[in-house]
Amino acid sequence: MKLLILTGMSGAGKNTAFKMLEDMGYYCVDNLPIQLLKSVVELAENGTFDKKIVVGIDVRGGNAVKLLPDILQELDNDQRQYSILFLDAEDDVLVKRYKETRRNHPLSGKERIMAGIQEERESIGFLKDEADYVIDTTHLLTRELKEELEKIFVEDADYKSLFVTIVSFGFKYGIPED
Repeated sequence: MKLLILTGMSGAGKNTAFKMLEDMGYYCVDNLPIQLLKSVVELAENGTFDKKIVVGIDVRGGNAVKLLPDILQELDNDQRQYSILFLDAEDDVLVKRYKETRRNHPLSGKERIMAGIQEERESIGFLKDEADYVIDTTHLLTRELKEELEKIFVEDADYKSLFVTIVSFGFKYGIPED
């Protein structure tokens, strides 16, 4: 059985990634109550589901996100294998995506979108630290995200995320945007 936990920032492309992973042959379960994660793993091991499963877990689970570290520890103790894919993007890009779709951030309520993004970063930051794969979708096109997912989950290519950028600039024209 191959279990992938898909998580990340709201607006970073999780729905798009779900569709792509489903096309790659994964059985996808989105917004699963966190308390049921272990049950889904047991059902998969018994042959109820396909052998490749993607479970979407994010802040829509509410306060139950706090239970996730203990559940992941139980999976580790039971020697159950899983991977975590975390999708991220820069805050200003997330705000722009929410403004373009005219949707509210799940945690913003009546506050500004940025307040919801900051609260989300605090609540699921531990998942980014635990993640096996972190993909920053800030500058990725949809097809580039698909290529990255195929490299990782179809071709089993090594995931290399180290980029070194050297920029020389003068203050005459201002600080570079990127």
